[in-house]
Amino acid sequence: MKIFGKVRHRPSASWRQATDRAFTLIGDGRYEDAGALLTKAADLEPWLSESWFNLALLHKFRHDWEQARAAGLRAVALLDKEAGAPDWWNVGIAATALQDWPLARRAWQAYGLKVPGAVAAGAEPVGMDLGSAAVRLSPEGEAEVVWGRRLDPARIEVLSIPLPSSGRRWGEVVLHDGVPNGERTTSAGPSYPVFDEIELWAPSPVPTWVVLLEAATEADRDALEKLAADAGFAAEDWSSSVRLLCRACSEGRMPSAEGEGEHLDPHDHSEPGHPGPLGHRTAGDLWSPERECGIAAPPGLVRGLLDGWVADSPDSREWRDLEEVC
Repeated sequence: MKIFGKVRHRPSASWRQATDRAFTLIGDGRYEDAGALLTKAADLEPWLSESWFNLALLHKFRHDWEQARAAGLRAVALLDKEAGAPDWWNVGIAATALQDWPLARRAWQAYGLKVPGAVAAGAEPVGMDLGSAAVRLSPEGEAEVVWGRRLDPARIEVLSIPLPSSGRRWGEVVLHDGVPNGERTTSAGPSYPVFDEIELWAPSPVPTWVVLLEAATEADRDALEKLAADAGFAAEDWSSSVRLLCRACSEGRMPSAEGEGEHLDPHDHSEPGHPGPLGHRTAGDLWSPERECGIAAPPGLVRGLLDGWVADSPDSREWRDLEEVC
């Protein structure tokens, strides 16, 4: 087969050696050295789509989106068959990072995804209805898996309230990688992919607060979460929702709501009997009234939400130690 007058052939031994060494260096975080080798490989085999695909990957790891887009476009130009090629997915991620919406739309369509709606000049793809997913925030640091709504194949809006250690907030939009790195299952049956965050795409102006609650029953706790949601913001009982997992468990197939009640999750590495991020489990069905709760709300609203929650049932509810943490 000929491409641009050149005969397509298997890559040379020199190309393979340079590429293999480059990916070893990438694994060690030596991106600059890897880039020199992948550039050499592209010079050796410029007619090979993999040469440019690998360079696009490297630029994605470096968050150099202009270069990732340029290398990605060279890769797809050399494809034998366009539909479903991962090269197009990388182009879509780079285009989304750059808000190059015409190219992003073209990339998702070339990959084989349906992008509804008319193509408006400069308009981002909307209405793809990709559902819910989980995203691993700060995957190279104190990683935390949270829930969100997929806006398109490369972005998730965070709907959980992340712990302050992640540096992320409720309502933020993060750019994420294309290949899931783990899975969360539910008791109802559906499973959801876990994607790794690449970078923050759109920040949220809504701060995160932590507060200690005295909630006599689960219904009292639920009332605060509903009150915050009705106001357009969020509250989350971190004492129930947070589990401390090792890396192998986090990146595996994990139930999303295990670790409470009589059947303790053997993969939950937190300490039982303590509310909060370091352990939320209690023996049997015992409810612990003291709850550590995260709240996402503006400064002018958060105290009013808590006071209104207490006023609805003062005998069974209290709050104290409110602190802005992110």
